[in-house]
Amino acid sequence: MNQPLALVIDDEPDICELLTLTLGRMDIRTEAAADVGTAKRLLAKHEFDICLTDMRLPDGDGLELVEWMQTHAAGVPVAVITAHGNVETAVQALKLGAFDFISKPLDLANLRNIVENALRLRAARQAEQSQLMGDSPRMDELREMIDKVARSQAPVHISGESGTGKELVAKLIHGSGPRADGPFVPVNCGAIPAELMESEFFGHRKGSFTGAIHDKVGLLQCAEAGTLFLDEIADLPLAMQVKLLRVIQEKKVRPVGAAQEETVDVRILSATHRNLSQMVSDGEFREDLYYRINVIELYVPALRERGDDALLLADHILSRMGATAELDDDARTALLSYEFPGNVRELENMLERAVTLCTSGSIRAGDLHMRKASDSSTSTPVLGGKLGDQVEDIQRQAIVEALEKTRYNKTQAAKLLGLSFRQLRYRIKKLGIE
Repeated sequence: MNQPLALVIDDEPDICELLTLTLGRMDIRTEAAADVGTAKRLLAKHEFDICLTDMRLPDGDGLELVEWMQTHAAGVPVAVITAHGNVETAVQALKLGAFDFISKPLDLANLRNIVENALRLRAARQAEQSQLMGDSPRMDELREMIDKVARSQAPVHISGESGTGKELVAKLIHGSGPRADGPFVPVNCGAIPAELMESEFFGHRKGSFTGAIHDKVGLLQCAEAGTLFLDEIADLPLAMQVKLLRVIQEKKVRPVGAAQEETVDVRILSATHRNLSQMVSDGEFREDLYYRINVIELYVPALRERGDDALLLADHILSRMGATAELDDDARTALLSYEFPGNVRELENMLERAVTLCTSGSIRAGDLHMRKASDSSTSTPVLGGKLGDQVEDIQRQAIVEALEKTRYNKTQAAKLLGLSFRQLRYRIKKLGIE
């Protein structure tokens, strides 16, 4: 019985009438406003399911209204109507929290698609985020940001150290948004050999190269109407970065060996533990691609930045494992003072090992086998840049040990470390092992 309610904001009566008729055919009721002031009063009075606003209004602009809505009507997805080709304004609107945008002259099929996505969003926004556990202020901020960016279609870059849960954050953005019913396709960019990347991402046609015995659908096509999550995007070769940039700009792909391009409707999420901004400065990552994927940046805090969350997570992990042993007081104190260079992933591994080796009903501090920052029994917490040095030392030691075990067979060492050959070669060069 409850029809969705839309707010249409435009000072051109013809546009208002066209939008009202289009929405009416979708069984959506509308309220109309010709200026920002009227729109704000209506937003305070009614609970709308979507808002469509023009950018130029008599007493302000759509950007001002989008920004205002993030505080006063945060639950309402807002799409902006922009002048044809005004990409900068559209990107600015997305950064301020807009759900999507549509260019003039209006494409009614595209408009209907945007509205349908928004209505799905209203239902999906209530999605449970209990997977992202933590009571710290940093995690409250993260959950708030996830809810905000899930409403948008803008590319999101997720930054943070290894093991913090960047893929989980990407899944929550996808699952809390209007594309939740579509596929979520994660891909580790560092795990695909450079010579196969174009085929893996874009697909290929039978006979396009030696070994192409049948047509193959690419990762982008697999993510149609859903989300493509590019993990460790910093590992993309520069040549592939150029091709990905064009896909993001044109929303089209050409499978290897195909004569024509194919349109794709995919939201791009990306992540890396590396400093992309620094890589741009060093010429290792394209600046134009960086600004395309980094429309909105979302930082996932390290475990050491999350206060008592380590204890909450530890109890949850032990419960999930069905462990009968519990952490004793000394073990809990040790967890709170530990730096966790490997973050949540390290905590999980630490507890799995402790449960396996535990011979009593209590897990003691000694059972946790924590890494030590120095040989001293009382080590000073390592902060800032020094922590990065510590993590690099740990990586260097692990790589050297793997190389020695495999008699410096890099292919075998990479398998032992769970890396691709290219990833291992990069780390060897970066860490100065050879």
